[in-house]
Amino acid sequence: MTEEDFQAECIGCGNKYSPDKTPYVCDVCGDLLEIKYDCRRIADQLSKLGWTSRSLGVWRYSELLPIQDSKEIVTLNEGGTSLYHCRKLGFKLGLKNLFVKNEGENPTGSFKDRGMTVGVTEALRIGAKAVTCASTGNTASSLAAYAARAGIPCVVVIPSGKIALGKLAQAMMYGAKVISVRGNFDEALELVMESCDQLGFYLLNSVNPYRIEGQKTAAFEICEQLGSPPETLIIPVGNAGNISAYWKGFKEFLSVGLSKELPRMIGIQAVGASPIVNAFKRHSEAIEPVQSPETVATAIRIGHPISWKKALRAIRESKGVAESVTDAEILYAQKLLARDEGLFVEPASAASIAGLIRLKDQGEIDPNETVVCVTTGHGLKDPETAIKSCEEVVEIGRSVEELADSLKVPMKMPATQA
Repeated sequence: MTEEDFQAECIGCGNKYSPDKTPYVCDVCGDLLEIKYDCRRIADQLSKLGWTSRSLGVWRYSELLPIQDSKEIVTLNEGGTSLYHCRKLGFKLGLKNLFVKNEGENPTGSFKDRGMTVGVTEALRIGAKAVTCASTGNTASSLAAYAARAGIPCVVVIPSGKIALGKLAQAMMYGAKVISVRGNFDEALELVMESCDQLGFYLLNSVNPYRIEGQKTAAFEICEQLGSPPETLIIPVGNAGNISAYWKGFKEFLSVGLSKELPRMIGIQAVGASPIVNAFKRHSEAIEPVQSPETVATAIRIGHPISWKKALRAIRESKGVAESVTDAEILYAQKLLARDEGLFVEPASAASIAGLIRLKDQGEIDPNETVVCVTTGHGLKDPETAIKSCEEVVEIGRSVEELADSLKVPMKMPATQA
């Protein structure tokens, strides 16, 4: 990849930036940036390369990533996650072609690793003295791991209140400096963004366009795993970077001639944190932030998503839908996926399944269409919530009679009494 192949462009005013002078947001209008490629040039390059012989993963698609020097890639072999054909759950829901893209299989257990391999590689290239982020958990654990791999100091800022212990333990074990601020995620992010210039840290929240570039590779993989894009993709939405990344990925695969169609994008938020859903249903061009977001799905407990504009564009351009689900629906879907398909995901991940169930009941999903639900993180990220939502553990003595009684199954009659 050379400087001629890509540049950053503001999604608002269209101002352009060279790869060596890319800020986090547009310095003219303050809007988000997006990496744009010379897709015709890249299509010609791909036809001459044996890229299909590479292993499935983020760096399989290096020609569509904004990294100029591949010698210093910071990687933990992220990507290449499984696409499960969920026949049992599909049958229960009346769907013939239901698939789950399980991003919990990434090295630190979430989709964030896709963005971090690209973002931390860029941080290393520019000589950042430290990397930082605000996080409800997964971003912190992922950034901490990749910073450790790169040998760069890492500072993560978390909102006060409940943070899933699995995620916090990861960030601390990887050696990150963890700071808790009195406020919610949106306030933590505001603090981090304000402090980066003064402290000289490199910001790696999804406001950073390099993060989105890594995350879009999941869309590439789905196209290859299915042989074509799905008709519908359903994905949880928190800070809204991921739905934006998937849409960008699907469009780029089409632009370089590697697919022939685009999916419908469906974004799912929790009822207690659903500013994008509210804006979509009001036919509004802007969101109204939720001041005190609340949901059991901590990974999407965000009231003012930074990438809301990109997300709304993705949904509307694709003729998709935005829907919200309750915590009860999320926890039900989490158990349903685990018990029908053996896939244990964290609550935020299960929002995509909960949304599918609700939309199927509303007649939004055709029984014959191919649907991919994205699950974004492993269930062990938040074991406490999972345990609370399941049946209590029954304590017994060491006799078979007590075991049979606790299970409510009859004892077999001894052979001598038969």
